[in-house]
Amino acid sequence: MSKNLTTRSEDYSKWYNELVVKADLAENSGVRGCMVIKPYGYAIWEKMQAELDRMFKETGHQNAYFPLFIPKSYFSKEASHIDGFAKECAVVTHYRLKTGEDGKTIEVDPDAKLEEELIVRPTSETIIWDTYRGWIQSYRDLPLLVNQWANVVRWEMRTRLFLRTAEFLWQEGHTAHATQQEAIAEAEQMMNVYADFAENFMAIPVVKGVKTANERFAGAVETYCIEALMQDGKALQAGTSHFLGQNFAKAFDVKFANKEGKQEYVWATSWGVSTRLMGALVMTHSDDNGLVLPPNLAPIQVVIVPIYRNDEQFEAISAEAKQLMAMLRKLGVSVKYDDRDTQKPGWKFNEYELKGVPVRVAIGPKDLENGTFEVARRDTLTKEVVAHADIVHYIQNLLEEMQANLFNKALAYRDAHITEVNSFEEFKDVLENKGGFVSAHWDGTGETEEKIKDLTKATIRCIPLNREEEAGSCVLTGAPSKGRVLFAKAY
Repeated sequence: MSKNLTTRSEDYSKWYNELVVKADLAENSGVRGCMVIKPYGYAIWEKMQAELDRMFKETGHQNAYFPLFIPKSYFSKEASHIDGFAKECAVVTHYRLKTGEDGKTIEVDPDAKLEEELIVRPTSETIIWDTYRGWIQSYRDLPLLVNQWANVVRWEMRTRLFLRTAEFLWQEGHTAHATQQEAIAEAEQMMNVYADFAENFMAIPVVKGVKTANERFAGAVETYCIEALMQDGKALQAGTSHFLGQNFAKAFDVKFANKEGKQEYVWATSWGVSTRLMGALVMTHSDDNGLVLPPNLAPIQVVIVPIYRNDEQFEAISAEAKQLMAMLRKLGVSVKYDDRDTQKPGWKFNEYELKGVPVRVAIGPKDLENGTFEVARRDTLTKEVVAHADIVHYIQNLLEEMQANLFNKALAYRDAHITEVNSFEEFKDVLENKGGFVSAHWDGTGETEEKIKDLTKATIRCIPLNREEEAGSCVLTGAPSKGRVLFAKAY
């Protein structure tokens, strides 16, 4: 099996696009800007879903489902929200087709025009807050902690598999609270849940912070985010959590009777991550040989490949492989025995390297004689010969070691690519020649932020939560600054 992958140094963008397709994660579909997520790619997304869903439920959230279609009038109730999404909305105007006069073509029936157009869900705040009006009457109904797993449509002009597609999969949490403090605590908690998931499950280090006013979610009072750094030095927003204040409650008249019987508007949050995380996974860990998957997310954690010359050898090796497979599965390790006789072992080795399977075990006649296994690890492309008695313990430890190793490698890269600058010349030089996060003083104005973006294509990724307050001068204007923010070119 020949990979023929473009290298990262040759063309990072081409490498990414080729890898997503060749590793069987996804492909473009017949619908402009929409992708087909293939079974191997979807298996990774299912693992993400399962872990996030567990984390959400542990923090008291429940799943529900809301309509895909939202009446257009709902969007006009929260002005800044519609401003943020107007250019990305897909609109349903008719509800029926008919056969054309030629008896062959299909056309929209002009008599089937909807009285009110429906927006295909770009996000669900409006339909959910219209629903919550009927669910919330008293302080006893709060907090309301709901999550939805769904698809959304945002009519992107320039699309790229996983990173930016017209339709994508995600989860969106929508919560209602009695007090401002509770809602802010919820938004911060969910940012921390996302950071925990990214770092401990995906092995991706992230910076926690808040967005500037220009970069906030449409309709939010505050947007908390986690920002990751890809191997090409570009940032990727890996998750957001929004404190919505009372904006949506006021727009949809969602009130509750407090303990004193007084009517108050509720306080809101929303938060979400999407299949964009699949792109982050590929770009953080993978190499010129293919995918590199953290064991926690790998659909197949261990693959066993037999090497044999005759049926007798095959039967003996198969018995050994099946015994190992049973022991590993008892420990919760996902393992595959590839006994296909249609491909040679070398071809299989290549395939599993391309697909990022963390551990490969080869068993041949000599291994049976010697009571050993040949174990190859995907992250370092190294091999070890392991004794029969030690194999299960060895693989268990190896998977844990690989998970930690991938995180530490990504962390070292990220930390080496956070660069403090004090002049605009330094700023431009780092962006062009080194990449990564540029830590610089900013005067706090939207005008300066936009000007820097126009001049360099870099945006403020976040104001880090752990930043130290320090007096300084804005990198562009020289005006006073309270502290450094992180700029970067981004996906």
